[in-house]
Amino acid sequence: MHDIEPHYQWRDEYISAEDKRSPFFGRDYDEFQYSQKIYNYVIHPQWDFFGSPTLYLKVLYADYEEGFTIIEMLGEWNDCVQNDIMFLKRDVIDPMLKEGISRFIIIAENVLNFHGDFDEDYYEEWLEDVLDRRGWICLLNLFPHVSSEMQESHLHHYMYFGGPLDDINWRSLKPQGLHLLLDGLIDNVQKEIE
Repeated sequence: MHDIEPHYQWRDEYISAEDKRSPFFGRDYDEFQYSQKIYNYVIHPQWDFFGSPTLYLKVLYADYEEGFTIIEMLGEWNDCVQNDIMFLKRDVIDPMLKEGISRFIIIAENVLNFHGDFDEDYYEEWLEDVLDRRGWICLLNLFPHVSSEMQESHLHHYMYFGGPLDDINWRSLKPQGLHLLLDGLIDNVQKEIE
């Protein structure tokens, strides 16, 4: 796992540690010392710790004028034991909401497992927060078993995932292009529901 590093091709456009509005502003990264772990596996030092011992993330891009962010995740999303959604919501999402972000693009192709909980309050709160601002939450490129586990935990009531969102070649796009693509896809899904 140590060789899986966050996507770096947009670093000329955005670096979360240099963004004064980012929850990770001012973070220092030691490229030579691998000190963070998920279980017994060391991970690349560019991943950001946000309170969960099994799930790390990297804010790849944030556009405050357009109101969207792209976040890449790595590890095991465990709401059952670790309450990962609480840490994610309180320490990452809430500060971004205060800065005007209402559309959350979560790249989840490196989320290896999901363990849900019966308490969906944080997901419900997150959805209410973004709907008040005409926003949305989507997860990209989930493994089939992770998508199934999230479906069984009823997360499809709060965020978009699965179907065409599991086959997005996002690395070939610029952040604005990815946002436009997903905004169009989600707009079409919302029209079908209505």
